[in-house]
Amino acid sequence: MNIKDRIKSIKSTQYFKSANLHIHSTCSDGSCDFEELVRQGKDLNLEHMAIADHNTVKGWQNINCKDYSFLIPAVEFDCFYKGTLLHILGYGIDPFNQEILNICAKSKKETQYDIIRLFKSRHPKITIDAIHSAGGIAVLAHPCCCWVINLDKFVKNLKNLGLDGIEVYYPYNRHRSIIKFHSRKHIKDLAQKYDLVMTGGTDEHGTLIKR
Repeated sequence: MNIKDRIKSIKSTQYFKSANLHIHSTCSDGSCDFEELVRQGKDLNLEHMAIADHNTVKGWQNINCKDYSFLIPAVEFDCFYKGTLLHILGYGIDPFNQEILNICAKSKKETQYDIIRLFKSRHPKITIDAIHSAGGIAVLAHPCCCWVINLDKFVKNLKNLGLDGIEVYYPYNRHRSIIKFHSRKHIKDLAQKYDLVMTGGTDEHGTLIKR
């Protein structure tokens, strides 16, 4: 099963319970070691799990996914488009692909600190093309936080650049709840309108827990 079909097969009721596709480790700004998160995911009997560190695939280069069928190799890139900061998730990517490595962080700080990541932001077209080159699909992360008046037009433009999906099942905790500009229902409507794969995850930066 290819990555797009696999994610499409995940039911909305599975997210936060047996599926979590948005997790961060100490390879970027999380507090748990990459291998420890894999162990936690296994202990929780997750069926689909993606550690998507900011601008780096380092953790995935040190683990054999064939040993863990529930894992989905992933990454989250900082991008800047039409005056708006956005994050694009890449799922099912080859962590050794040269085009992906070309746009990955060149220092640890570029995976951790917001201000540095902002100034190192990539264009979404370059990011989406690199994700596709690595065999993956590109997904817009936490879209309710995109600071745009016309989100419909914004998503349509990204779709035209090659965007494959949008994060629909997302809790909007912490600072994300404060800077939320759009409703989750609107996001789901846009996903259906533009035939985008719907994904979800907790954006976990600490220890995994069953929700």
